[in-house]
Amino acid sequence: MRQLFLLLAAAILLAACSKAKEEAIPPGSRVLALGDSLTAGTGVTPAEAWPNLLASRTGWLIINGGVSGDTSGGALQRLPPLLEEHTPVLVLVALGGNDMLRRIPRQETVANLEQIITLIKAHGAKPVLLATPNPSLMGAVFHHLSAADFYQQVADAQQVPLIKDAIAEVISDPQIKGDPLHPNAAGHALLAEKIFEDLQSIGYIR
Repeated sequence: MRQLFLLLAAAILLAACSKAKEEAIPPGSRVLALGDSLTAGTGVTPAEAWPNLLASRTGWLIINGGVSGDTSGGALQRLPPLLEEHTPVLVLVALGGNDMLRRIPRQETVANLEQIITLIKAHGAKPVLLATPNPSLMGAVFHHLSAADFYQQVADAQQVPLIKDAIAEVISDPQIKGDPLHPNAAGHALLAEKIFEDLQSIGYIR
């Protein structure tokens, strides 16, 4: 019985290790960062916002599609012309924070995110979902915010990569925030680094 268990465990481990990574996206490729103020770079200069820093690291041409105060519903409405104009090969979707702050029903946010991902795929681009922390008084007090659980639900249902902890880890640290909700320049630099590392793990960066 013990040998059978060890064989099964080895088979599961081998399957996990052999999972194919995504194909690398070469420098010069167009990438869209679709988000709200965390993507737009509220409180920092455009050059200091994480999409620009990520562009510098990767050589990608990253279009900053962040709009301060935007919700998943608002982003869904403005996404089609962005896809038509820029024809990105990759779209980084960082939305949902304002939905939670405005208490928009969870099922509405989930439906919007799923439609956003469907649109991205229909235009031949690869979507990556970035989770935003669930607003939490205790999390803010103890500097330990965590991603809202519906992001994993969406990522699993739509079979897309999820960058789960990058945003939560950055905005949990008051030393790298410009205000209670937004990273400062150091926070954006760390966020760009975390996103870069996660995209490496996914396979989009070699």
